[in-house]
Amino acid sequence: MARSFDTLNEKEILALAIGAEEDDSRIYGEFATRLQAAYPDTAKTLCEMRDEELGHAHRLMETYKAAYGENLLFIRRQDVKGFITRKPLWLSRLLSVDQVRKEVETMEYEAQKFYETAAQRTSNLSVRKLLNELALVEAGHEENETARRMFVLQFVQPGLAGLMDGSVSTLAPVFAAAFATRNSHDAFLVGMAASIGAGISMGFAEALSDDGKLSGRGHPYIRGTVCGVMTTLGGIGHTLPFLISGFTPAMAIAVAVVAVELAVIAWIRHRYMDTPLLAATFQVVVGGVLVFITGILIGSA
Repeated sequence: MARSFDTLNEKEILALAIGAEEDDSRIYGEFATRLQAAYPDTAKTLCEMRDEELGHAHRLMETYKAAYGENLLFIRRQDVKGFITRKPLWLSRLLSVDQVRKEVETMEYEAQKFYETAAQRTSNLSVRKLLNELALVEAGHEENETARRMFVLQFVQPGLAGLMDGSVSTLAPVFAAAFATRNSHDAFLVGMAASIGAGISMGFAEALSDDGKLSGRGHPYIRGTVCGVMTTLGGIGHTLPFLISGFTPAMAIAVAVVAVELAVIAWIRHRYMDTPLLAATFQVVVGGVLVFITGILIGSA
């Protein structure tokens, strides 16, 4: 079970920082190698950042050795709740050059937040000094685009996750109830229950997943509220048409609303998550259609 960052001691914080710097250096090296031929200037910058991260790891290691000896404590980022995550290297190979640049900006911001938080948790003055210095170095790498990326992390990602879950996951129960009963009122009640229940569940899940102290993703209650509200709205959108007493017109409008919802989700993924529009549309539409058909088949059985 993952531990809270607040329970870590200075030795564990230093060991975690060493591993994080080594991971980031490998990622920057992978980016540089892949972009070398087409974008040599970007690759050169990434190589410099790779070497700098290795230098950070060396400084941290020397501080660790001086305080705790040669045996490095084994602690992984997944062992710490809410600690910054990194895309696996195989997935990083799929990113475009613009996506790589944005990913690097986000990584540097998250590293800065980690060092700032870690420095506050240490009482050893030399360790605190080093952590604060590294926080300043990471802050120096940031660009204006980082503010946008943090907006994405704090609001767009939880909101999009909620909207997708609310729009797609409630399709099956709503349309199953509609086709099973041929009664708009029954479908409306099922849709409202599914939407509100999913909103509460997703809101709590998001709020409890990460306290935001290390990742910079913002206050968990705000993210949870955003996720929960968007989940509920995503389900209510195609539920409201069933306020119409006539089953056929209610169903026709509900289907049209679903199409609009899926289009909006695809656009948001394209606009903020750097997903190609065609790929985003295909992914969202396929998932939505499969769930929609599932609801119809179950309701018609």
